[in-house]
Amino acid sequence: MAYLALARKWRPKAFSEVVGQSHVVKALSNALESGRVHHAFLFTGTRGVGKTTLARIFAKSLNCEQGISAEPCQQCSACISIDEGRYVDLIEVDAASRTKVDDTRELLDKVQYAPTYGKYKVFLIDEVHMLSGHSFNALLKTLEEPPEHVKFLFATTDPQKLPVTVLSRCLQFNLRAMRPEQIENQLVKVLCNESLEYDQKALTALAKAADGSMRDGLSLLDQAIAQGAGEVRYADVESMLGTIKSEHSSALIQALGERDADKIMQTILDMADHAVDFNAAIDELLMQLYNISLAQIAPSSLSSKDVDLPLITKLAEQLSSEAVQLYYQIGLIGKRDIALAPSLRVGFEMAMLRMLAFEPIDDQSAQNSSQTGAVLAAQAPEAATDLSASSAPRLSPSNAPIPDNAYSPSTAPNSNPASAVTSVENVQSLSHAQSETSIQTVSEASAHQNGQPQASAIAVTLAGNNEWGELVEQTQLLGLSKELAMNCSCERLAKDKVNLSLSPKRQHLFKPERVQDIQSEVRLVTGETTQIEVVVEESDKETPAECLDRLGFEQLEQTKSNLKNDPGVKALMTEFGATINEQSVKPGE
Repeated sequence: MAYLALARKWRPKAFSEVVGQSHVVKALSNALESGRVHHAFLFTGTRGVGKTTLARIFAKSLNCEQGISAEPCQQCSACISIDEGRYVDLIEVDAASRTKVDDTRELLDKVQYAPTYGKYKVFLIDEVHMLSGHSFNALLKTLEEPPEHVKFLFATTDPQKLPVTVLSRCLQFNLRAMRPEQIENQLVKVLCNESLEYDQKALTALAKAADGSMRDGLSLLDQAIAQGAGEVRYADVESMLGTIKSEHSSALIQALGERDADKIMQTILDMADHAVDFNAAIDELLMQLYNISLAQIAPSSLSSKDVDLPLITKLAEQLSSEAVQLYYQIGLIGKRDIALAPSLRVGFEMAMLRMLAFEPIDDQSAQNSSQTGAVLAAQAPEAATDLSASSAPRLSPSNAPIPDNAYSPSTAPNSNPASAVTSVENVQSLSHAQSETSIQTVSEASAHQNGQPQASAIAVTLAGNNEWGELVEQTQLLGLSKELAMNCSCERLAKDKVNLSLSPKRQHLFKPERVQDIQSEVRLVTGETTQIEVVVEESDKETPAECLDRLGFEQLEQTKSNLKNDPGVKALMTEFGATINEQSVKPGE
């Protein structure tokens, strides 16, 4: 006996065997049981979801010799003939190959004749949207007033192309694309009945590749069985589909977090050696980024069945949420442009290199940086540019004395020349006395280190606004650990212990491992065995994040005021009727 493809062998023959379309099965079953059967039905949906299968089962239910029922007997000559595709009163037409109006008229000539064997003459027209406009016009009259013995069943993947005059004369049922788990469960059932060995991971990959189509899933399963010589193994499926391995996608994302271009290019080379489809690879990368974003923002939405939770959680800790969103957006653009590249691999590589070339920068931070440079130049034009945070004096909050056991940036062992400048998100002009102290301390340290004559500079730090924020900026904290630290208000700051308060609104940021990260980084900066304690409660103290927002707003308002009072701007407004677009004003301009 000739081999029968799994997609044909396992085609449902009863409503109870249909997978994933319970809403349509229920409606059709109720119509059959109640005897309220409309004369025209339209089944819509993507390929391989059961449109023609449901239509054939429906035709079988109408013409079963045991009577109209939602459960045809499957044994009478009508049921058997319909299953074998040779029932005279079921006329199947492929509209894609019979688009002309003459074909439609020839079809409609058969409508007037009574059924030969069954109770109804059923016309099943597949891909009905392919009919010409004239064909639809010829069909309309019959659809509006059909003979009692005729039922029309239409199937299409593109219902938008059907005239509204046809749509209004049909009962329309939208078939859903299958969920991967529905396809996977059906594949398990098929393999168990076929007594074939398989890897569950292989079936998960096949179900995902089927893209919502049960027929595609069964066809891919047939191919995988052939590939594995009677077995379905993950390695064979991976090779067959040309899919990116999970270790490849995780390696790429980890390399992005480390800004390691060499590692990215080496991983892509290994992907090419395994004949990975780079179109599929960019899709997989986007899915990984999507899962990481879920882990950061809505972790309860992640399913352990669909993702590698330990890996995703680890990557979510390593990357900032802003970076993940940026990478995802660049990946989407790369997916759109990859077909235009000299090759798919080049297109994929350029998408990855673009992710390396850009990184999220807070707009306020960038604006404050440029403004700080102007402040330094104005107040100390001859200042030395090599500012070291380790040489900057510790500045206390304006409303409290400096305790002996408070943290000082001067103790930071890993400070670098840029750290005093990079902490300018919370920039605030120092008082005249503080400025003089800063100039003296920085210039002395500079002269001592470089063996050069003293030069004056102003150390612009966070301390005048938020001492806890200044300490956080001295650490190497990244991602959600830094976000937690920046959203905590400091109740007590001492060598032995730091007491922090986290608003209940930000409770989702709290994780013990993040507190541990903060503690480790603070200890590296201070050189002390400091304990970090975080309590979820409201506080009247300002968090570093709130301080950033406040200072940014104040700077913006001051910039707007300066612009309005500028003599040149005033002259333009007076002479030419110019107006200021305040939406375009940014601090420091």
